[in-house]
Amino acid sequence: MARTLIVEADGGSRGNPGPAGYGAVVLDPETGEALAEAAEFLGTATNNVAEYKGLVAGLRAAHALDPQACVQVRMDSKLVVEQMSGRWQIKHPDMKPLAAEARSVFPAGQVTYEWIPRAQNKHADRLANEAMDAGKIGKQWEPGNSRAALAAAPARSDAARAADESAEAADAAPSAPAAGWGAPDLGPPATFVLLRHGETALTPEKRFSGSGGTDPELSAAGRRQAEAAAAALAARGSVQAVVSSPLRRCRETAQAVAARLGLEVRIEEGLRETDFGAWEGLTFAEVRERFPEDLDAWLGSARVAPTGGGESFATVARRVAVTRDKLLARYAGKTVLLVTHVTPVKTLVRLALGAPPESLFRMELSAASLSAVAYFSDGNASVRLLNDTSHLR
Repeated sequence: MARTLIVEADGGSRGNPGPAGYGAVVLDPETGEALAEAAEFLGTATNNVAEYKGLVAGLRAAHALDPQACVQVRMDSKLVVEQMSGRWQIKHPDMKPLAAEARSVFPAGQVTYEWIPRAQNKHADRLANEAMDAGKIGKQWEPGNSRAALAAAPARSDAARAADESAEAADAAPSAPAAGWGAPDLGPPATFVLLRHGETALTPEKRFSGSGGTDPELSAAGRRQAEAAAAALAARGSVQAVVSSPLRRCRETAQAVAARLGLEVRIEEGLRETDFGAWEGLTFAEVRERFPEDLDAWLGSARVAPTGGGESFATVARRVAVTRDKLLARYAGKTVLLVTHVTPVKTLVRLALGAPPESLFRMELSAASLSAVAYFSDGNASVRLLNDTSHLR
């Protein structure tokens, strides 16, 4: 019976693109013993290139140990795992030759791929960081100096963490759709029409209003906006289901639309707004005055939460991605109205585009505006509309 080897691989880029490195380890599946390690500083590269380089290095290390082995590859990059498993297309020109190189190491059928959480890929992550640390001082990683199997992962700067979060989001997002006359017919996509709720008393004052505050109702202006959105959506006639955040302003907006369309409102907890902690009800200027250091940290990293135990944008992105996948499974091929908030709408758009976390601050999203994202059966996504307010004029 063929021997089994486990390959864990990772790559990182401090800047994406920026100084990059990879790490890979070959493990005995019975004892967990590290049989071989590999790491290298790559110079300037993207996170995805570094991850693929780590995969190739891990497979070559396993091949050197036993060319006949069955290899189980475990990585925290969903992008690499899905592409190498054949479920996602590889379209980026930098990825295609690396994927081909990875496939050439072992015969087809000897290698399987499994996604694991980042916390379970610490050994390879530490190796990648050791390689990047060595490159920072003009050296290359040396096996004799490695403490990856023993030491905790090196502390990362906010910029590096933001780059990692951007890579995670790119992994979570479907790849860009095929374009042009040669694109295959994949059938009707699932389309999420994204409606931000109408105004509350807090909206025109530009106050933080998340899921940890007072849960305000729609104002008179907000109710007019909800009715205008309902009329526009009824005229389009394509919405087949209505799903809402549990917060009152969304439920009231959703009910106005559902009543016009003759549909019921389904509540989805994952569509709620960010919990802004101690900032709830405050303006940006008031937060700047009271919590200046916390605000700067929050603006600088998607992993930093607001003062007082709120949610970071990274936490919200994970919640929204899980909710997106659940709704896609439930409403395959259908057009669904999601009535939600600023952060969830922007996050769905960001993930569809594969854009970095800081893009959240670069999108305008008005009260009662409409956006839309289509999701195809091959995992690709297409942003169809953003911040349409024509029905409010």
